Amino acid sequence: MEFSISEKIKEFKAELGENVDLVAVSKTKPNQDLMEAYDAGQRNFGENKVQEMTDKSEALPKDIQWHMVGHVQTNKVKYMAPYVNLIHAVHKMKLLKEINKRAEENDRIINCLLQVKIAEEDSKYGMSPEELRAFLKDEKLSELKNVNLKGLMGMATFTDDEAQIHREFSVLKSLYDEVSQEMPDFDTLSMGMSGDYKIALEHGSNMVRIGSSIFGARK
Repeated sequence: MEFSISEKIKEFKAELGENVDLVAVSKTKPNQDLMEAYDAGQRNFGENKVQEMTDKSEALPKDIQWHMVGHVQTNKVKYMAPYVNLIHAVHKMKLLKEINKRAEENDRIINCLLQVKIAEEDSKYGMSPEELRAFLKDEKLSELKNVNLKGLMGMATFTDDEAQIHREFSVLKSLYDEVSQEMPDFDTLSMGMSGDYKIALEHGSNMVRIGSSIFGARK
């Protein structure tokens, strides 16, 4: 049976319902694959390289909402500032200041998520819970008028140990509930990918980032 991107989009939308946003992670995939998803009603697409996302944004329909889901280098922010909808992986004040600066230059307000490190893998970026609390108390935040902090993002450890994944997502949900008291614009908890999104949903995720389960394995 041929792998159908449009069928996968419809299946996920039916499973997730109205209250969970589906970000189709389209990194390395050709524009025709994105258009098949688009024609099935998908509008949120995630990329992890700024140059690839920029090329796609110029070639594809203008109502696509582009999500930067990968690690962001400060010197690349200027290239996506004119069009990016949500940056998922903000983990330093220096990066947030640069996003604010480039957003202001483009007369935009850019939505951002703060990345929390919940996994035990060294390769994952993000703030510790203590660093997040300090970050949100930083007086410099109030000066950044061109960024809108929308919530938190985290990635669980890549493991078959489901108990560990449950623990890690539980930590992030508790932290989200705690800091949301002070952050009225927080409405997004982005956690869960192809392998663990069902566990993430159990812990209150309202945005999942799905790649291979929609587009097939990457080459």
